[in-house]
Amino acid sequence: MRHLITPHDLALSEIQALLRLGDDIMEHPGDYGDSARRLKLATLFYEPSTRTRLSFEAAMLELGGSVLGFASQDASSAVKGESVADTIRMVQCYADIIAMRHPKEGAPYVAAQHANVPIINAGDGGHNHPTQTLTDVMTIHREFGRLEGLTIGLCGDLKFGRTVHSLVNVMSRCAGTRFILISPKDLRAPDYVLDEIRRNGRAYEESRSMEAVMPELDVLYMTRVQRERFFNEADYVRLKDTFILDVPKLESAKASMIVMHPLPRVNEISVTVDSSLHARYFEQARCGKYIRMALILALLGKESGIREQEAGKLCI
Repeated sequence: MRHLITPHDLALSEIQALLRLGDDIMEHPGDYGDSARRLKLATLFYEPSTRTRLSFEAAMLELGGSVLGFASQDASSAVKGESVADTIRMVQCYADIIAMRHPKEGAPYVAAQHANVPIINAGDGGHNHPTQTLTDVMTIHREFGRLEGLTIGLCGDLKFGRTVHSLVNVMSRCAGTRFILISPKDLRAPDYVLDEIRRNGRAYEESRSMEAVMPELDVLYMTRVQRERFFNEADYVRLKDTFILDVPKLESAKASMIVMHPLPRVNEISVTVDSSLHARYFEQARCGKYIRMALILALLGKESGIREQEAGKLCI
C-alpha cells in the first residue's frame, strides 16, 4: 500500500508513468469507465476547495466508483473535537481510498500513520499539494512534449504557496530546468525550497520584476497572494496587488510561452488574458481530473487493467 503525502513519495519514473496513463485516459476515457467499480473514495476537506475536491470526485465517478465525504471542517466531527487520527480510523471502515485537505501542515502525514487504505494529500496548509503538481506537470508535458530544459517563472506568493513548493520539488529533478522566482521580498521562497533547487543542481535567480524576465520564460506560473495565510490584514492589503498580469505585459513573451495558475485567481491575472494564446490555466484544471484518475488507479492497484500499451509500466 502506498500513500501520496509529498511529491518525494513518487520517483520521477513513476511520475512519468502516471503522465502516460493520464494522457491515455484523456484520449480513451471510455476504456476506463469500469476500472474502480464498487470502490469508494472519501474526500475529507477541512478547508474550502472547488477544483481539487470536484476533480477528485469527478475522477472517481468516471472510473465507475462512488464518493462520500465532507466539504468543510464545520460539516465534520472535528467541530466536536475529534482528532484526525480518529476520523481516519473511522472513515477507512467505509472507503477504499481517502483524499484529504487540511489547513495544518503535516495533517495528511498523521492520517497516513493511522490508515490501512491509501491517503492522498489534497493540500496541507502552506506545505505541499502533490496532486496539483501532477496536474501542473501533465499540463507542461502535454504542451512541450518534455519536462527537461525549460525556464519556469514562479510569480506571486512563493512563501506560502504550497503549489509552488511542490512544483519545485518535481521540476528540479528534471535536467536543465531553470527557475526564475518572481516575488516581493516579504513573499520570497523559503530557504528549504531554495535548498531543494540547489540540491538538485538546478539554476535559479530571484527577481522583483515580471516584465524584466518575461522574454526568458517558457512557463509563467502565477499564484494569488493568499489572504488566509496572513496573520496581519495590513500586510495582505500591502502585498496583494504586487503582480498583475495583463495583455501588454505579454508582448515580450515567447510565442510558445504558457501562463499557468492553480486557481482560484483574484485579480493577479486580468480576464483579458483568458483569450490569449498563452493562457493554459483552464486546460490545466481539465488535466487535473485525468491525472487524478491515473493516480487513483495506481494507488488502488488497478492499473493492470489499463490499455495494452501501458500495461506493466506503473511501479507504484
